[in-house]
Formats: sequence, C-alpha cells, structure tokens
Amino acid sequence: MKITFLGAGSTIFAKNVLGDCILTKELGEFDIALYDIDAERLEDSYRMLCNINEKYQGKARIKKYMDRRKSLDGADFVVNAVQIGGYKPCTVTDFEIPQKYGLRQTIADTLGIGGIFRALRTIPVLEDFVHDMQETCPSALLLNYTNPMAMLTGYLQKKMGVKVVGLCHSVQCCVDGLFQSLGMEEYRAGCRWKIAGINHQAWLLEICDENGQDLYPEIKRRSLGGEYREKMEWDLVRHDIMHRFGYYNTESSEHTAEYNPYYIKKNYPELIERYKIPLDEYPRRCEKQIADWAELREKCIRKDVEHEYSREFAAPIIRAMLTDQPFRVHGNVLNKNLITNLPQDACVEVPCMVDRNGINPCYVGALPEQCAALNRTNINVQNMTIEAASQRKKELVYMAAYLDPHTAAELDLDSIRSLCDDMFEAHAGWIPKYN
Repeated sequence: MKITFLGAGSTIFAKNVLGDCILTKELGEFDIALYDIDAERLEDSYRMLCNINEKYQGKARIKKYMDRRKSLDGADFVVNAVQIGGYKPCTVTDFEIPQKYGLRQTIADTLGIGGIFRALRTIPVLEDFVHDMQETCPSALLLNYTNPMAMLTGYLQKKMGVKVVGLCHSVQCCVDGLFQSLGMEEYRAGCRWKIAGINHQAWLLEICDENGQDLYPEIKRRSLGGEYREKMEWDLVRHDIMHRFGYYNTESSEHTAEYNPYYIKKNYPELIERYKIPLDEYPRRCEKQIADWAELREKCIRKDVEHEYSREFAAPIIRAMLTDQPFRVHGNVLNKNLITNLPQDACVEVPCMVDRNGINPCYVGALPEQCAALNRTNINVQNMTIEAASQRKKELVYMAAYLDPHTAAELDLDSIRSLCDDMFEAHAGWIPKYN
C-alpha cells in the first residue's frame, strides 16, 4: 500500500495526517511518498516523519520526491494539501486588492473574492495532478484537504471523473467548540449529534445527551445569558446565526461572518466590535506562523519528536478501506439525492460510512428550509466558479462574484466587475488566460 502526499512542505499538516498513519498498526508495512516544490520544506517533513517512524516502531518506508509523477506512481491514496501562490504573493493579493474597494475579509479562502480567485489559481494545478494520477495510479482515491473545499472537490467530481472526497476538520471540532463556549464540557461524553450541509456551513441538526435528551434548549438558554459571554466572545457570530436561524453551524465565526451579508458592513461599523469579528485574520495567522516557524521547525525535526492521533480523517479512512472495518466520517461528495432540498449537482458535506467499498455517503433528506436557503447562497457562488474555471470565461467569474453574499452586500455591480479585473491582472502568471 502506498500513500502519496502532495504539498508535503506543509510540515505540521503532514505530521498530523501521516503521523496518524504511522501510528495505525493495521496498516502494516506501507510506502509514503512525499512531494513538494520547496526542497527545504520537503526535507524538513521527510526528516520529521522518519523520526516519528523510528520512534514509534512504524513500518513505513518513506521517500521524498520533487518529481510529481514519480511520487504518484502506484499510489493507492493521494493526499492533496497544496497552497498555490502561497502567502506571498497570492494570499496578500486576495486581501489587499478587495480592501481598495472597501471590501473587508477575515479568512478569504472559501467564499468571496478571495475564495473565488484561490479556486481559479488552484484548479489548473489539480487538473495536472489528476492527469498524472490517471496515468500512474488510476485506481487511487484522492483525499482533498485544500480550500476552497467545495469549489475544488466539486470541480474534480463534476469535471474530472476522479475518485475523490473532500475532508475538513470543522465537523470534528464543532461540538467541542460549542460546549467549550457554554461551559457544557460535562455533556461531551456520550453525546450524539447529526451534522449535514455544505463545507464550512454544515448544520448541527440534532444534539442529544447520552440519554437521548435534546440539548438544544439548554444550549440556547446559556447562549442568551450573560454568564458565558466571556467564553463566547470568540464565537459570537455563530451564536447569533443559531438564534436567528435555529441551528448552529460547523465553521468558525470569522468564516461565518464572510459567508453571509449581515456582519461585515461598512455602513454598520459597530457590528465588528459587537460580534468581535477579526478582520484580516488569515494574514495575521500567516505572519505569526512565519515568525514562529524556526522554533516550531526545531521541535518537528528533532529525534525525540512526539505524535498523538489527530482529528484528521485520512488515517481512519485508509484503515477502514484496508480492513473492511466500517468507520463514519464526514466527507464532501457530490449531492446525489443525499440532501433533497439542495441542488443535485452541489458538493455537500454529509456523514459517510467507509469500508472496503470506499466512501459511502449517507442519505440525509431535507435540511430545515432556512438552513438550506443559506447553503444555496453559497452553492450559487461555488457552482458559478466551477463553471467559470471549466470554460475559462471572465463573464462567469463576474457572475460568481455578483452572487457572493458578502461582496454583493457591500459593492455595486460595476465595482465588483472592476475588482475582478484588478484581481485578474494581479494574478497574471497564476491563472490561465480567461476569455
């Protein structure tokens, strides 16, 4: 069995995903192929994983490659974790140009102008990945971790015909974060929950304690009280969405604030403070990671580096497919009558059972209509971006931006079009020619 990791220079993420695989005894002997275009970061990840493998008596055979086709040859599983254009110049561009138009963002990697152009520069690279896979490992399962998740995974599912599932850890963190914000950690053991929707906007549809008692009334009571205000300050947008639409969603408040038209509004500047919205949050995180990398690198590559199982789904998926011991994950898959009141061509995030037969998505049925309605506003942008990337048409990019909830709430149509033109110009060399 062979696992290829594309974007292995993402050292911490490689540690989580592949470190989990090394700790999974059921995998037995297997091969790890690490690929990246950054030789130094690739070497760091290679040394780190070799040390983990040795420390925990793992049975992995680890090799590093700067030749992508060689890394993919004979792979059974391919993990994608690339970031095209990096923090500089592309992420900086995703923030700075919209700011000139008065359009402010928090993360800008999933929806909005930042998400759209992140997709446009990533999709051509993924096309190359898939073409190589079709020739070197046609039966491999692609595990996509790169954002914008729904746009990229949906594109691969609809346009490329490759076996792929999109994976995100926001579902795994959802309930723990909610309980933490409300001082309800004692309910975590034995609690049962149901989540479905789309990536970064899936809904906590049900949540019960170990006796089957609905916890939503207590959650909403505590959320409205002042007792837990301090604990909730990092998550106020999601709590507000829950009270206004009835359900808590999976992704962070900084993300949620830019997926909807209600919170980041230049005519209502007081909302930023009221909901503690961290504008320009992603650049701050990137700068901190860069500043802290030297110290973190030393911890990762030392001989006695430690690893504990993470929350990532990759290792459990691989184990379930190899052993035929079923395991439940949440995956991003094409909506084939899974969520009945979302478009059938949308990329949706639903429970999936994994076994020797692969990824088996579970039927959900209809979401509460208000939740489906909010999802559709995001799906509109996702599907238009997919079509734009497929046809290489600027007009379709403009339409995707016109439909974006936050962008449309702040800018008029002419400004949106001009903003897109400036983004195309700034991304020259990163995006193919659009007609």
